[in-house]
Amino acid sequence: MGNPWLALEIGADPRRRAGQLRRAHEAFVTGGPIPGPVRPVVADSWRRSAGALVSPDVLAPVDLADAELEEYRRAHPLAAVMPVLRDLLGAVADDGEHVLAVCDAEGRLLWVEGHCGVLRKAETMNFVPGASWDEAHAGTNAPGVATAVDHAVQIFAAEHYSSLVQRWTCAAAPIHDPRTGILLGAVDITGGDHLASPQSLALVRATARAAEAHLAGLLPPQSARANPGAGRTEGRRAFLRALGRDEALLDAGRCSLRLGRRHSEIVVLLAGRGDLSAREGLTGDRLSLELYGERTVNPVTLRAELSRLRHLLGPELLDSRPYRLRMPVEADYLDVARALDRAAVAEAVRAYRGPLLPESDAPGVARLRDRLEAQLRAALLAQREAGPLDAWTRTPWGEDDLQAWEALLAALPDSSPRRALAAVRVAELRHEYGLPAPGVPVRQDPPRATWLQRRRF
Repeated sequence: MGNPWLALEIGADPRRRAGQLRRAHEAFVTGGPIPGPVRPVVADSWRRSAGALVSPDVLAPVDLADAELEEYRRAHPLAAVMPVLRDLLGAVADDGEHVLAVCDAEGRLLWVEGHCGVLRKAETMNFVPGASWDEAHAGTNAPGVATAVDHAVQIFAAEHYSSLVQRWTCAAAPIHDPRTGILLGAVDITGGDHLASPQSLALVRATARAAEAHLAGLLPPQSARANPGAGRTEGRRAFLRALGRDEALLDAGRCSLRLGRRHSEIVVLLAGRGDLSAREGLTGDRLSLELYGERTVNPVTLRAELSRLRHLLGPELLDSRPYRLRMPVEADYLDVARALDRAAVAEAVRAYRGPLLPESDAPGVARLRDRLEAQLRAALLAQREAGPLDAWTRTPWGEDDLQAWEALLAALPDSSPRRALAAVRVAELRHEYGLPAPGVPVRQDPPRATWLQRRRF
């Protein structure tokens, strides 16, 4: 396919493809591999959804309603572009076949508008304002995928992870602050299978660009709404998303800031493990060692990176001498570590979205990444519960983990449909690693190729 973000290539039969996708979806959610007809962007989203333990018949939860929802919408930057979105997509939303939806950067729906009849149908799947349609709560869908990967995308029929949504097709495009590049949310149109066309994807993409152009003329420079570092830091917190991502997202207030790779490494190192030493900061020499190792690097290089980062975040967030983050920063990898500290292994697996900054070779980041994965695997193998092991082996980083598959095979009841697949996978991996046939225990970790190593290869 020429464009991987389009649901159907030119000339494809929608009905035939929908049938193929239904069979592929059923095979995956019952423990099988993902077959060829599934696009890579959808396959990746299915794996993320399964890794978050999303049910195949999940109903998106409603988090905001009534006065709380109204207050949040009024304060959100996208409220300013709703007239533009309605002007460009209003006719589509009023035609009795579609709805217009706008979500925030976390995939939470803020506005859902259209013909009353279509809205009533959308309500049956909780496609309503205030509902969380990110992948971790609703599985694969266009607003959730668009905000997760920061790209315009179509999701067609049974490409949706939840079976309750599979009679719909949707197209969504992210909207950014035009000055800072912060992800503000996404605009979406949802309707029937006819939306699986190049025109619908081009329409939402053009609408998103028009919204950004409108914002460029409205938002004042250094707006506190668009600059996570602006204003006072007392009582404020930020959240860093760095698992399974090469470029971290820093959520501060109601905006998300995508960091470059080096800036992502710096913020991860300054956040550390959330302990006192991280809050006390790092000297320039120590930060250089954590970033570059023993390589000879001109100190000016690091100072330049930190100067650009301070300009991006604002002086209220980044201190120097020593370098530290002034605002308390939580992080997804810290959530995993805390869950492991409480022996909440299932919670840790749900929170683990992949290796920490997987492409980073900064020694400090690599140490944090390896320690977190090792602790998570050790907890999984020690607890040996089928649910967390099943979730782990469905992910790209756990699908070749022989010890996890063997532990899963031992934990599954004989009646489980997943047991036969686990037995086959154990035999395949033992053969791949040059180990004896099943029945002979593995006495030490096999020399498995990790997901990160396979990705780099």
